[in-house]
Amino acid sequence: MNILITGGAGFVGSHLADRLLKEGHRVLVIDNYKTGRPINLTPHENLTIVEDTIANAQMVHRVFQEFKPHQVVHAAAAYKDPEDWNEDALTNTIGTINVVRASQKMNVKRLIYFQTSLCYGLKPLEQPITLNHPLFSGQYSGGSSYAISKTAGEQFIELSKLDFISFRLANAYGPRNLSGPLPTFFHRLTTGKPCFVMDTRRDFIFIYDLVDVVVKALNGLGKSGYYHVSSGSDYSIKELFDAVVKALGITLEKEVEVKPRGEDDVYTILLDPNKTASHFQWKVTTPLEKGVKAAVDYYKEFGITQTYTHLKQVESK
Repeated sequence: MNILITGGAGFVGSHLADRLLKEGHRVLVIDNYKTGRPINLTPHENLTIVEDTIANAQMVHRVFQEFKPHQVVHAAAAYKDPEDWNEDALTNTIGTINVVRASQKMNVKRLIYFQTSLCYGLKPLEQPITLNHPLFSGQYSGGSSYAISKTAGEQFIELSKLDFISFRLANAYGPRNLSGPLPTFFHRLTTGKPCFVMDTRRDFIFIYDLVDVVVKALNGLGKSGYYHVSSGSDYSIKELFDAVVKALGITLEKEVEVKPRGEDDVYTILLDPNKTASHFQWKVTTPLEKGVKAAVDYYKEFGITQTYTHLKQVESK
């Protein structure tokens, strides 16, 4: 198949591109390298890379017309600066509209989207969260322009009447990931900077497990609609930190500081993956400690110069 991946030089997109190329598909990647990295993609005869933003509607339509994708995986997202609302809206909402319109015009067989679990807001009404949970509104706000703009994008996809799969994700982690606590812990622990952990819990999913379910969706499994991609278990950020320390093989002089979460953060988001397990015959198989070690080994080899988060920064003392 011809498969187009937006954000294909990013963490999720590049791993998916590797898998699809290995399976013999033709892949076209669109990426502006705001958070993606060129080194994430290895040159391949069946790989085409277009460096541009999906906010550029003219480019998006031209690329779709030339490549004629059978299916689209929309992984591009802006989250680099939580205060840059314009960029979030341009990429996550307007950019998604551009991808949707081009997909409609080319009669794309299926569009796959990645949605943040913060679509359920900062005060979820249930744990674990089921797919019947309402999307955030009012006092249950998503808490960030990232969550707001990603959710708007998801709703435009539904409006399109395309055959789509929207994967609402737990916290994906693994090699090449530059966002969230894991790469931040590695960077600070290996550069002698002080560390702290937030008093929160998260449901973590290793990147290879995520790619497995995406490939199943590209192969036709699942019905159009929404799915949770999660392990069904949550871990404290302190447990994640301890796993990074263990993978590095170091001993700390004192216990890490635990700080209360910021106003745009949520204590835990535990997603119910039962529908996904049933429709895709899928479940997470990678233990957290094993996945963290794989990520740390990657960071040791390739280094980290910058990490990103959609959350406002909480400073250490």
